[in-house]
Amino acid sequence: RAFSSAPIARAFSSAPIARAFSSAPIAMRYAQLVIGPAGSGKSTYCSTIVRHCENTRRMVRTINLDPAAEHFNYPVHADIRDLIQVEDVMDDDALHYGPNGGLVFCMEYLQHNLEWLEEELGDVDDDYMLFDCPGQIELYTHIPVMKSIVDFLVQRDFRVCAVFILDSQFLVDTFKYFGGILTALSAMVQLEIPHVNVMTKIDLLCKRDKKQMDRYLEPDVNDLLADVDHTNPFNKKFERLHKAIASLIDDYSLVKFFPMDQTDEESIGDVLQYIDMALQYGEDLDVKDREQEDPDDDGS
Repeated sequence: RAFSSAPIARAFSSAPIARAFSSAPIAMRYAQLVIGPAGSGKSTYCSTIVRHCENTRRMVRTINLDPAAEHFNYPVHADIRDLIQVEDVMDDDALHYGPNGGLVFCMEYLQHNLEWLEEELGDVDDDYMLFDCPGQIELYTHIPVMKSIVDFLVQRDFRVCAVFILDSQFLVDTFKYFGGILTALSAMVQLEIPHVNVMTKIDLLCKRDKKQMDRYLEPDVNDLLADVDHTNPFNKKFERLHKAIASLIDDYSLVKFFPMDQTDEESIGDVLQYIDMALQYGEDLDVKDREQEDPDDDGS
């Protein structure tokens, strides 16, 4: 395996980073950074998009950035576990990390060994990639690991869009939903790239919850707060806090969710089209197609 405790000091030197940022620029490429809480359906989202693209004869490649992943329902082009695995870090007697600390260490190890990622990415023009990321939310909120990876991809002429996945179970409770929104906002501010929120597992909702879904996709926070049971002593005690959080969400007016039903190809296509618009994916292809059709546009 690629990881051992001996070269840890070397892994955290600045030399690999300098090498990683030293290659010549290449043609524009595209990447979805699939993020969100653990268990929200990130890997299922990736497999759904891969299947949809296969059906529409569109090329897409998937890269696993979760060192604790166990199995996949899609072909993996590159896998961080070939570089380092959580089990190796946890078993290392010199580190003494648990599962969460081990995962953060793995991501920091990748951050300082980006030449591995560069080699795995290759240099294919017009490449479209899905990055299946870990579910530890601190990686997107205050630890700068994912921001460093985003900067690396941008330096490689990737257009990157964060796709924040949230489970539809967050629709059943107003406070849980507010927590999901705040996490999405935090990731958006931290990563500083185009950001699309996707509500997954819509197909698992009962008919009653599906009828209420529109209230959460483009939320009116005051309307949602009206559902809160203010006779509950806990809710009454923190009523001012609830209103302050709702005001914060409302002031940003940046949170909108797109529903995706993995059993509905039209729903999948709509979500992918919106992300493509955020990436400006089709625009470059149209320009290249016109150039190929009319290479000598000189009026002769």
